[in-house]
Amino acid sequence: MISGKFAITLHILTLLSKAPEDFLSSDYIAGSMNMNPVLVRKEIANLKKNHIVESKEGKNGGTRLLKPAAEITLNDIFKMTFETVTFGYSKNEPNPECLVGKQINQNLGNLYDDINQKISKQLSEISLLNFADTF
Repeated sequence: MISGKFAITLHILTLLSKAPEDFLSSDYIAGSMNMNPVLVRKEIANLKKNHIVESKEGKNGGTRLLKPAAEITLNDIFKMTFETVTFGYSKNEPNPECLVGKQINQNLGNLYDDINQKISKQLSEISLLNFADTF
């Protein structure tokens, strides 16, 4: 399902790209997003797991990008936050005797696959640097 996870992750990475040499604190990042630093740290943990950022603890600690923003595509970010986009399926099992019911989930699956291919293609053409340069 669609959530704000992509937007949150992109916001974090865009901030980090604006200060590539600095370690930004989760409090600073959370202040930009007007959200709890604990939620920011949760997303940073995912970024660390995916080798996009590094963190340093302590008084001057924080997080920074591990690689240049030009080398990170929005598709890379998307794949870290979602497996795929789906608008969901009916919570009830469709009637297999119905003309529509017997094929609805298969046809929705095909539609979602097509949507995901188009999203992936478009996001692959935009780097984090390209996106950050719009600010």
